Amino acid sequence: MELLERADLLRTLASQLDQAERGRGRLVLLHGEAGIGKTAVVRRFAALAAARAKVLVGGCDPLSTPRPLGPLVDVAGGLGPTVRPALDVALSGVGGANPVFRALLAELAASPRPTVLIFEDVHWADGATLDLLRYLSRRIEHTPTLLINTYRDDDIGRDHPLAALLGDLAGSGVTYRCAVEPLSPAAVAEMAAGRSVDADTLYRNTRGNPFFVTAVLASPTRAVPMSVREAVLGRIARWPAPARAVAEAIAVIGSPAPLQLLAAVLPDATSVLRAGVIGGVLQIDDHTVSFRHELARMAVLEDIPAYQRIDLHGQVLAELRAGVILADDLPHLAYHAEESGDAAAVLEYAPWAARRADAVGAHREVAAQYGRALRHAANHPPGTRAELLERQAYAYYLTGSITEAISAWRQAGQLRDRLGDRTREGDDLRWTSYMLWLLGRNTEAKQLGLRAVRVLEEVTPGPELARAYTNLAEQASFDCDPLSTQHYARRVIELDGQLDDPSVVVRARFHAAIATVFCRDDGWDELDELWRTATEQHMVEHAAMMGPVVSAVATVHRDFTRAALYDERAVALCRNYDLDMFLGYLRGARAIGMVHRGLWDLAADEADAALRLYSLPPVSRPFPLAALALVRARRGDPDCWPLLDEAIGLGESTDLIRLGPVWEARAEAAWLAGDDAAVVAEAGHGLALATVDSDPWAVGGLARWIQLAGAKPPAVPTAGPFAFELSGDWRAAAQAWDELGCPYDAALARLTGDVPAVGEALEIFESLGARPAAQRARERLKAMGVRYGTRGPRAPARAHPHGLTAREQEVLTLLREGLTGPQIATRMCISPKTADHHVTAILAKLGVHSRPEAIRKFAE
Repeated sequence: MELLERADLLRTLASQLDQAERGRGRLVLLHGEAGIGKTAVVRRFAALAAARAKVLVGGCDPLSTPRPLGPLVDVAGGLGPTVRPALDVALSGVGGANPVFRALLAELAASPRPTVLIFEDVHWADGATLDLLRYLSRRIEHTPTLLINTYRDDDIGRDHPLAALLGDLAGSGVTYRCAVEPLSPAAVAEMAAGRSVDADTLYRNTRGNPFFVTAVLASPTRAVPMSVREAVLGRIARWPAPARAVAEAIAVIGSPAPLQLLAAVLPDATSVLRAGVIGGVLQIDDHTVSFRHELARMAVLEDIPAYQRIDLHGQVLAELRAGVILADDLPHLAYHAEESGDAAAVLEYAPWAARRADAVGAHREVAAQYGRALRHAANHPPGTRAELLERQAYAYYLTGSITEAISAWRQAGQLRDRLGDRTREGDDLRWTSYMLWLLGRNTEAKQLGLRAVRVLEEVTPGPELARAYTNLAEQASFDCDPLSTQHYARRVIELDGQLDDPSVVVRARFHAAIATVFCRDDGWDELDELWRTATEQHMVEHAAMMGPVVSAVATVHRDFTRAALYDERAVALCRNYDLDMFLGYLRGARAIGMVHRGLWDLAADEADAALRLYSLPPVSRPFPLAALALVRARRGDPDCWPLLDEAIGLGESTDLIRLGPVWEARAEAAWLAGDDAAVVAEAGHGLALATVDSDPWAVGGLARWIQLAGAKPPAVPTAGPFAFELSGDWRAAAQAWDELGCPYDAALARLTGDVPAVGEALEIFESLGARPAAQRARERLKAMGVRYGTRGPRAPARAHPHGLTAREQEVLTLLREGLTGPQIATRMCISPKTADHHVTAILAKLGVHSRPEAIRKFAE
């Protein structure tokens, strides 16, 4: 198993062993917090060093009375004939430890091979072991010995016995200190890859501690894995009762806990903290005290008896309410009110906390606070509950939690119906329609959208009716139905004078313009104008929707410059306002664009990242699923069809805009597999939806595959290079694709040309790593009477003594620089998985089993 981000440490230890091998002994102090991976590092180093040195590992134990010279007892049998007898005499109480020390030093000095002594956990060492380390530190320099000591630096207070030894070694010329640091967010993300765990949350909760990360990944369904709980509670169990009470109070208050609030809840807390017994679990800053890891706080919190926990929350709530309440206090007041069972206080503070979170764009917090209020509002008036549900639903929508938003708006609508509030009922119906459309349930969405219009047309026209018309205009625009889109957009514009909200008109006009873009590839200028209006007038939700939609449509139309411009704008806006739902859609469209441009490593990474987002609603999944499937299919990798099957199930069969790229990807996957009948069937499914108003780029892409499969495509509206391909002008098509920056599509166009063109297509496919397409090109050449066998290894691979390709030689060079897998991937703009594949191939070709061995063999 690879140790992430530990290559530098292993190289450092190897350099210290180099010194020992030359007869200049060294003493290494390897330190870090509990669970940071000290043992993993020294064990890996021990395995690597075994070929060039005698390696002996001993350790200290967390006993109330430590074993005298415990680590030396563990290794004495491997230290020569004199150490064990001297140790037995000393342990029997005769002669003291000095004879043992002298015997050990003599054996180390006389050893024909270097010796690596590893003493683990010396923070638990007895006094005699610490004296041994002092003795060796002054004399080890003249022996071929590397003495490595590991210890927890978070356990070492001023009065700890090891602290004195560390002070004594401060001026030692043979002593080298190195820290084992927490893993970076990138390394945690690599460990979490392929798991149903959010990497960012995992890093926040564990702070990169490998033990905690591994424990959570091994037990993803538990808030606090049992191994973490036992480790944390085991350390706290050794504390005196007052210190344990402080830890419990901090766990309840939250981490970090203000020292002033902690002292108000627990008057003797300050004196306990001064006693310094909290090392390894808690840490003190200027005005706060906190747990080093959120998982540790959760473990302590879970262990507090329920009655005691409720009482502590009540004390904290009372102290917070007694002082001046600031905006930042509101989430804490709402939390402690709920945990103490004070329903009235929850309904007082949770809505205020939600509004405060909304003001800064923290929409997840908004949804959570309204949910907190709703749990305590069962006996409140229906209007109050409906208002809370509507606000919660809107926050759910902005974070991409579409199913939860639908549930909340349905409940709110039922309450409005009971109250006879037709305006608010119609608005809730409109919102539910829109959410269903985002889920791909288009038929149900349209029916509910029409019902919302009927309800709202019965009351005085206002912004609610305008939004209902806009909702239907949006759905019609994505159906490539320009007449219906224009009809509903005009109805909105007619209501303009009765509206206080100009954003409704801007959004209606946007959908009319996007329908024109879909149908005629025209209207871009108006979209630019509407985007500027929405952003300049702070129509945040609408601008956040517009940017990703324009970027996605531009990507489908191969206008990558426009797509990149809107991508940049949309990312800035969505991140500023915590609008993850729109960012997820954007990332999927970006991945498709990378596929078109031949950036397949980046496309796979982007698609994979998008699919791991918890906030990604079904409407945003087809693009990244299709992108990832295309990369796999084009490279000849397995498992593209499960992705395509999931994608095609995310919408209704009439939805050509959303599912057209998926039908196109399915047709291509069938073509790459050599199944021309399936190509015609898959592309035909999509083309069956086409009308004279359908997006010509979407239907053109489908028709192309039918033609490549040897069948005659139906007459459909097409645009750009697709029109040239379908007319048989492969030269114009190839040139157009080249100008757009789509090398794979350009090769497909050349595939229908003459022999030189097909040969050029083959070269392009091979350069992209498109093995199945390259095979189809060879088959085409063979059918044209041209012999074109496999070319064998490329020149750089043939020239290298071990057959490494130029790419593999580049990876090996980066390995020599000490870069990790993720760092290599970043440097080379490839995915971490691809970097790992290169490393695996390098090890196999060099005939070695580890990266250090590969580096040494390369140096030789």
